[in-house]
Amino acid sequence: MTEFIDHTDMQEPSADIPVYPLLPLRDIVIFPYMVTPLFVGRPRSIRALEGAMEKDKLVFLATQKDPKTDEPGEGDLFDIGVVGQVIQLLKLPDGTVKVLVEGKHRGRLRSFMDRDECAFATIEPLPDPSVESPEVEALLRSACETFENYVNLGKKIPSEMVSSVSGISDPGRLADTIGAHLNVRIPDKQEILSCINPLERLEHLLAMMEREVEILQIEKKIRTRVKGQMERSQKEYYLNEQMRAIQKELGEKDEFKQEIRELEDKIAQRKMSKEATDKALAELRKLKMMSPMSAEATVVRNYIDCLVSLPWKKGTKDRIDLDRAEAVLEADHYGLEKVKERIVEYLAVQSLVKKIKGPILCLVGPPGVGKTSLGRSVAKSLGRKFVRMSLGGMRDEAEIRGHRRTYIGAMPGKVIQGLRKVGVRNPVFLLDEIDKMSTDFRGDPSSALLEVLDPEQNNTFGDHFLDVDYDLSNVLFIATANSLYSIPRPLQDRMEVIRIEGYIEEEKLAIAQRYLVPKQLETHGLMAERAHFSESALYEIIRRYTRESGVRNLEREIANVCRKIARELVKSTDKKKKFAVGVPQIKKYLGVPRYSYGVKEDQNCVGMTTGLAWTEVGGELLTIETAILPGQGKLTVTGKLGEVMRESSQAALSYVRSRWQELGLEKEFYHKLDIHIHVPEGAIPKDGPSAGITMATALASALTGRAVDRDLAMTGEITLRGRVLPIGGLKEKLLAAKRAGITKVVIPQDNEKNLEEVPAQILKSLTVIAVDHMDQVLEVALGVTTPLAPLGSGDEYVASAEEPVRH
Repeated sequence: MTEFIDHTDMQEPSADIPVYPLLPLRDIVIFPYMVTPLFVGRPRSIRALEGAMEKDKLVFLATQKDPKTDEPGEGDLFDIGVVGQVIQLLKLPDGTVKVLVEGKHRGRLRSFMDRDECAFATIEPLPDPSVESPEVEALLRSACETFENYVNLGKKIPSEMVSSVSGISDPGRLADTIGAHLNVRIPDKQEILSCINPLERLEHLLAMMEREVEILQIEKKIRTRVKGQMERSQKEYYLNEQMRAIQKELGEKDEFKQEIRELEDKIAQRKMSKEATDKALAELRKLKMMSPMSAEATVVRNYIDCLVSLPWKKGTKDRIDLDRAEAVLEADHYGLEKVKERIVEYLAVQSLVKKIKGPILCLVGPPGVGKTSLGRSVAKSLGRKFVRMSLGGMRDEAEIRGHRRTYIGAMPGKVIQGLRKVGVRNPVFLLDEIDKMSTDFRGDPSSALLEVLDPEQNNTFGDHFLDVDYDLSNVLFIATANSLYSIPRPLQDRMEVIRIEGYIEEEKLAIAQRYLVPKQLETHGLMAERAHFSESALYEIIRRYTRESGVRNLEREIANVCRKIARELVKSTDKKKKFAVGVPQIKKYLGVPRYSYGVKEDQNCVGMTTGLAWTEVGGELLTIETAILPGQGKLTVTGKLGEVMRESSQAALSYVRSRWQELGLEKEFYHKLDIHIHVPEGAIPKDGPSAGITMATALASALTGRAVDRDLAMTGEITLRGRVLPIGGLKEKLLAAKRAGITKVVIPQDNEKNLEEVPAQILKSLTVIAVDHMDQVLEVALGVTTPLAPLGSGDEYVASAEEPVRH
C-alpha cells in the first residue's frame, strides 16, 4: 500500500515521500532484520494491518513513548521507527490479531494523518550509509566477544545466537541484530535504533553491553554467595534434624538447647544497638559452655532475657494535633495554664523538627493540685504510654542505676525496669516526689539522677546491670515536688521548673462543679438529677470545712455528703426523692464548721488596719492592732511574729517618727509613750515583710487618733525612706479581700503588672490603688494631705506628688 505524494509545500518540493499504514507499538522496539510476532487489539491498529495486507504488506512500526496511551498521536510516538513487512496474519476468536512482522529498514516519521479509520504516516527512508574504516573490524570483534560474555552470563539467549552473530560482517546489521536481543529498557533500545551511522550505533551498543555485563557479573557473585549461605544453612539444618531425631530415639529432651535456640532467635529479631548485640552474643557463647544447672548460667540467662526484652527501637508515634492535645488537657485538669502551654509548645516544635529531645519538666507545688494526675493527661494528649516511679524515701543509688551482676539477685534500676515493663522507648516517665529522696551509706540517688535527667548525657545512660549504653533521650521526664529547697542545685539545674500555685476559691469551685461532684455522684450510685449541689453549698465546704491548696479534702467532704444522701435515699420510701444540697444541708451533714475565714470589721477603728497575707492554702486577712500607752518609748510586738516581720515593725515606727511634723505630733512624742503592736491569732506563726505599710498605717492612726476605713486593705513592704516595695501572692491576697467584703486595696506600684494574672471578676468588685511611697498610703488611709518635707538635704528623698493609680 505504498503511495507517493508530491508535497508542493515542503522544503524539497520534488521529493516523493512514501506513505504507510501506522502501527503504534507498546513495550517493544522493532529493529531491521528482526522477525517477531505481535498481538494487536486496538481497532485502528487492526484496520492498519488489514489495509497493509490488501496492498504490499508494508507497515510503519513506531514505539509509543508512554505505553499507557490508548489513542497515540504524532507527539506520542518516537520519530525513528522501522518499515516492516507483514509475513503472516491470524485473526483470533477474541477479536484480536496475531501478526508476524519483519523489519526492513529505518524510517523517520515526517507527518501523521487519519484516513479510513486508521493512521497513516509519511516516512523518510533512512538506509544505512556505507562505512569503510580500520575501526570497523576492531568494533566487530569487540562486539561479538562482549555479546558472547553477555550470553554466557545472562543464560536467557540461546548459545546458537552467538555463532549466527559472529558471521555478520556489516556493522549496522550486527548492531541491529544484537540490539534486538539485549534485555534493556525501551528508551535504551530506542537510542540504538535512532543511531543512523553504523559505527556510532555499534560503539553505543558496545558501551551498553559492557555495562550490562558488569551488572550481570555482580549479580552472579551475589547469587553464588547466597547459594553458599543457603547450602551451609541447609547442611546445619540437616545435621540439627539428625541430632533431634537421635535424641528423640534415645528419649532425651534437651530443653537447655531449645532455650539456647530461642535466645538466638530473639537476639536476631531484636533490633538492638551494635554494642548490645555483641554483648548478648558473647554472653550466649558463654552460656553454651556452661552447665544448665549452674548458678552462673541462671545469671547469664536472666541478663540476656533483660537485654532482648528492652525496647531498643520500638516506640509510639506522637499525635501531632495541637487542638486535640489542648482539649485532652483541658478536659482532665482545670487551670495549670503554664504546664498545658509547655506541652502544646513541645508538640508544635515536634511537628516542625520531627526529631527533638524530650523535655525534662519539674512541677513544683503544694499537695493536691494535680501534679501526678497531670502526668497521665500529658501521656494521653501525646498518645504515649505512661510510667510512674515513686522516689519518696528512696535511699539506695542502685535503685536508679541497678546492681552489678556480681551480686546475688541483681536487677536493673527502676528506670530500665519501667521501660521494660511499658515496652516502648519514648513513654512519659513520671518521677514522683523527687524532693523526698534521702541519702545514706548506700549512696545518693539524687546524684544518680543527674545522668538520667541531663539531655546531653542520657542518650548514653549506663545501667550497672546492663553494662551497655541505653538511649533515654526520647523519654519525656516529668518530676513532681512539693518544694525546691530539698532538691540539690545541680539536679534543679537539669530540669525546667514550672511552679504550680494552690487553687483559689473560684478555681476550687469550678473543679468541684466540673469534676469532683459528678465523679462522687457516680461513685455513690447517685444520678446527677437525684442530687444537686448549689454554689453556696460548695463555697461553704471550701471555706469552712477545708483549708488546703489542692482539692483532696474537698473531694473527701463531697464524698461524705454523698454517703449521707445515699443513706437517706436507701432508708426513704420514696426511691425517686431528689436532694437539693444547700448551706443548711452542709451544716446538717458535715456538722460544726472547722475553720473560719476573715471578714472586714463592723466599724472604722483607730489604731486598727486590715492587711493581706499569703498562706499555702490561699490568701487571708491580717489585722494589725496598735495600742498607745504612757511609758518611755518602748516598742512591743506580739502575735508569734518572725524576725523579718519584727524588723518591718521597727522600720514602720522609724518612718512614722520621721513624719512627726506632718502628722501633727510632738517632736519627742516617742519618749513619753509605749507602743504595742499585736497581730491576732497568736498561735499561728507569721513572717514576711509585706505587712510593713499596714503596721505604719496602724501606728499613724493610733498616734493621730484618725480612724482607718474598714473597707480598705493593704499590702506592701516599707523602707526607712518610705518607699513601698513589691510583694508576692497578689492574686491570693486580692481574692481574700473580695471574700471578706473589702472594696479598696492598696498595693505596691511594682505589682501593678501582676494584675494581669488576677481573674477579671475579682478586679470588677475591687478598687485597686497602686502606690510607690508611704505618703500616698497615708493620704488614702488617713486623709493626710499636708505637703511633706524632705528627710534630709540633697536628693536623699523627694516626696511623690503623683495621684494614686486606680484600677
